[in-house]
Amino acid sequence: MTSLLRLSSLITILALLVLHAAPAQAAAAYVPRPALIAPLAASRLALDVVDTGARYIAVGERGQILASDDGRNWSQQPVPVRSALTAVSFADADHGWAVGHDAVILATADGGKTWNLQNYAPELEKPLLDVLFIDARRGYAIGAFGLFLVTEDGGGNWTPVRSPAVDEDELNLYAIARLGNGDLLITGEQGRLLLSNDDGRTWKRYRSPVNATLFGAAAIGARGALICGLRGNAYVSADVRSGGWKAIDTGSTAAFYGCAGIGDDRALLVGADGIILLADLAARRVRRLKSPAGGAWSALVPRKSGVVLAGERGLHLLGPVVGR
Repeated sequence: MTSLLRLSSLITILALLVLHAAPAQAAAAYVPRPALIAPLAASRLALDVVDTGARYIAVGERGQILASDDGRNWSQQPVPVRSALTAVSFADADHGWAVGHDAVILATADGGKTWNLQNYAPELEKPLLDVLFIDARRGYAIGAFGLFLVTEDGGGNWTPVRSPAVDEDELNLYAIARLGNGDLLITGEQGRLLLSNDDGRTWKRYRSPVNATLFGAAAIGARGALICGLRGNAYVSADVRSGGWKAIDTGSTAAFYGCAGIGDDRALLVGADGIILLADLAARRVRRLKSPAGGAWSALVPRKSGVVLAGERGLHLLGPVVGR
């Protein structure tokens, strides 16, 4: 399989994860191997990063999981698989989960110091692309071709989510976010928008403002959200249930892979070609920020003193952005 290190953009990486799983083999051939400890892991492809409340945890290529207390200095943690990891979520400072290629699901109960394998199914040829836990027991993992799993026991058992809104066309599901009112929002291929107002027990398909793929979603205010994706598309809604979305003039055709709110009226968007935008959501205008490194950005965590970025060139800390 083509090395992730040689991919020139995150869209190619995402396409690889979704479309080019390893050829089917006998089940006995699938034996996970632990990730290699790499001295330069923090400068290699990182696909997601989160703030656990106690530290930052990032995931990326070849099963790499890294931890940092300050967002600047990173240490790699031991991981039992070498599959690319695409997303990470923590329910509290101790309990977290990471997902990725080969339908991998990993769990930690000590803040990311050690990780245990909960799911590994290369034969599915369906990568998991995002994960969200409501609390330390109930969580969701979503991915390619409509792959959608739920657990109600902290990952001891994962079962498929069955819903007409999910099963009808098996589109790729890219992001899942919890809104301010507790609703769950999923974005995906062809502008797919799914919403649940009962902690994920039932799902309803909502009309999308665009038919292009949406890679990112973030809560805004009490009932709103920001969504972003291909061709520079970004939309904001003050009330997702109302279905009212307003376009943000990003001034770009670059794909956006991640977004995050800063309070109720500002947000950050990151994506291809090193693009980082600070958005005024009320005015629906943006300002481009200088990127600290080349390559695409896939995820970010805003903080008081700046922004922790994850992307094609690894993990970087961007200085203060509010007030610029």
